[in-house]
Amino acid sequence: MIDFAELTQVFTHSISVFILLLLLTRLIGKKFLAQMTFFDFVTGITIGTIGGAYVTTEVKGLYVLIGPIILTLLVLLTGIITFKSTPARKLIEGEPLVMIQNGKIFEENMKKIRYNLDDLMMQLREKDVFDLGEVEFAILEPHGQLSVQKKSQHLPLTPKDLHMNTQYKGVSSEIIRDGKIVAQNLEQNNLSHEWLYNELASRKIRNIRDIFLATLSTDGNLYVDLKQDNPDYIQEIEDDDSVI
Repeated sequence: MIDFAELTQVFTHSISVFILLLLLTRLIGKKFLAQMTFFDFVTGITIGTIGGAYVTTEVKGLYVLIGPIILTLLVLLTGIITFKSTPARKLIEGEPLVMIQNGKIFEENMKKIRYNLDDLMMQLREKDVFDLGEVEFAILEPHGQLSVQKKSQHLPLTPKDLHMNTQYKGVSSEIIRDGKIVAQNLEQNNLSHEWLYNELASRKIRNIRDIFLATLSTDGNLYVDLKQDNPDYIQEIEDDDSVI
């Protein structure tokens, strides 16, 4: 028999927790997303745990399992609302904020979200910018990441700048994966099994099962990686603690 009192309770508690978490997230702001320290991480987990505990301790029996379903539906509903309504998207997700414009730092925008110079410099370094003089625009996105546009004199040259023609370069197609031919990709590139076997034979590869991966680039070059062909020496990435 359905207990409508418990059902009502799980609905009201779940909705209350969702609204509370949404408000707290907006209060903390995008800076929390951009530079999450260990303390921030623990705080976020604690807030979520308290919210979940509020639902699970107040609701009894199997009705507690309805809580995650309600929260999921609320997240989906919020996504639909923010997709269809620009004002709602600005209210829930926030707006991009200009941190630097024409090389000048906007202190007022930084104060709005408690975003200090250390935060700004750290995110600029993450974009390979170590000199503020190189920055034309820097915009803090709603998800907390910093988008940076360098001044034109500090941008790398492109073929377009040099008036050079370039060829189309798309995504490579997998032709062989783990010793098996991907026939669909072979056909989409208007190639035959005979062509593939001839290509492999020219590389002195007799058995397809020996191939870990083979891909075809848009310019027709076939890349082949064999199984068990690891180099004798592998570069160590970690620091050697024995070196003083």
